[in-house]
Amino acid sequence: QVQLTESGGGLVQAGGSLRLSCAASGRIFSINDMGWYRQAPGKQRELVAQLTRGGSTNYVESVKGRFTISRDNAKKTVYLQMNSLKPEDTAVYYCRMTVRTGSGNYAYEYWGQGTQVTVSS
Repeated sequence: QVQLTESGGGLVQAGGSLRLSCAASGRIFSINDMGWYRQAPGKQRELVAQLTRGGSTNYVESVKGRFTISRDNAKKTVYLQMNSLKPEDTAVYYCRMTVRTGSGNYAYEYWGQGTQVTVSS
């Protein structure tokens, strides 16, 4: 099995920064897509940032210019650098990876446990 372990959430004031980390462990042959999602109370979960195997990135419009997704392939870790945080960014943040666990062409979806990000005004 594969496990994604998140860290880096917390409480910050508006304008501050946080860096989220998500490390994959277990039986991993390769990792395809990586992404970060968030869900605020009473709202639908939304895609915040994604990073494909080929290095392409995509961000929700509200975080463009403030958030950066990156990875360390050797550590099997994806990061989300969050700058200029706003109260509207308050949510539980989840990482997601699609992982191949063998030499076959099947990729399975895995999610982190979620980490709370709270931005005060």
